[in-house]
Amino acid sequence: MELYHVINKGVDGRNIFLDTRDYARFVHDLYEFNDAAPALEFNHANSRNSNVGRTTSYIRKQLVDIHGWELMKNHYHLLISERVEGGLTLFLRKLSGYARYFNERHKRRGTLYQGRTKKILIERQEHFLYILHYVHLNSLDYFPGAKEWRQRDKGTIPEISKVLEYLQNYRWSSYPDYCNLSNFPSILTKTLFEQSLGADYLSSLKEYLTERVVEEIDPKSLEY
Repeated sequence: MELYHVINKGVDGRNIFLDTRDYARFVHDLYEFNDAAPALEFNHANSRNSNVGRTTSYIRKQLVDIHGWELMKNHYHLLISERVEGGLTLFLRKLSGYARYFNERHKRRGTLYQGRTKKILIERQEHFLYILHYVHLNSLDYFPGAKEWRQRDKGTIPEISKVLEYLQNYRWSSYPDYCNLSNFPSILTKTLFEQSLGADYLSSLKEYLTERVVEEIDPKSLEY
């Protein structure tokens, strides 16, 4: 199995999620487009409810496993492995439909993303053990006093308990589901990281935050 860190960002750094409706639409697409069957078309005016991404009326043939994810205002992170040959490429092609939705809803034209979706193969064990934490910690960019969380030395992040509470309440992430706080469980496959980091993910992240060490990881593998 090959694990990829998938990243894309709004063109010129622009926001690609303007409100809750946009975030919810993208989460819905993560679920809906993870299917070998042709994607259904959805108009932005169609109603959406709190069960988005949770249910289905038929058995899907999934293209990929999504092992982790995080949506930020101007970019997104996904951790993905293929279930079928060519599944990642097809899934990302279908997921580009979000840009059509965004342009239609917000009455804009032109490219939404800064370029082709970046796909970084996670090859080293050190990178693998770090990457899920990295994805989940992105939302700390919005948390006062923790914006330097990317500095990989000890003592960078103060008030760990408040940081963990904030992460649990940030809905547009797989972090709550890893903490067994049901958020969007049906788009997520947790077994890979549970086997390596342990079933108690909260303790794993807390240990990482309190015992940080410098990792020799190519910065290009973490850029968005």
